[in-house]
Amino acid sequence: MFATKVTVQLRNGYHVNSNTPADEYLIPLRLTWNASPLQVVDVAYPKPRLENYSFSTKPVSVFTGDFDIVSRFKAPPNSPQGPSVLVGKLRYQACTATACLAPKTVEVRLPVHIQ
Repeated sequence: MFATKVTVQLRNGYHVNSNTPADEYLIPLRLTWNASPLQVVDVAYPKPRLENYSFSTKPVSVFTGDFDIVSRFKAPPNSPQGPSVLVGKLRYQACTATACLAPKTVEVRLPVHIQ
């Protein structure tokens, strides 16, 4: 089993919806990984904060500031030994209390050494 973290840093005054937003129209934060060379066991997000914003009548589940997303992987029996790169995608929508930027997906690359 192998675990790694991706650190997300948000600018002051911005938030992203958590991976479990309360409303269907809100774009969740999602980290996904390609299936090779390792298999994804799970992706663990931090505990979200519930914030009140004028656009919603109920609290909104968000992440703010700097936080880590921890992913755990396992090597299948046929995994190639040696150096490799895990490739993933982080999808998010950054917002302030009054406006949201367009949703964005960025590539995440993590070098690994499979033994």
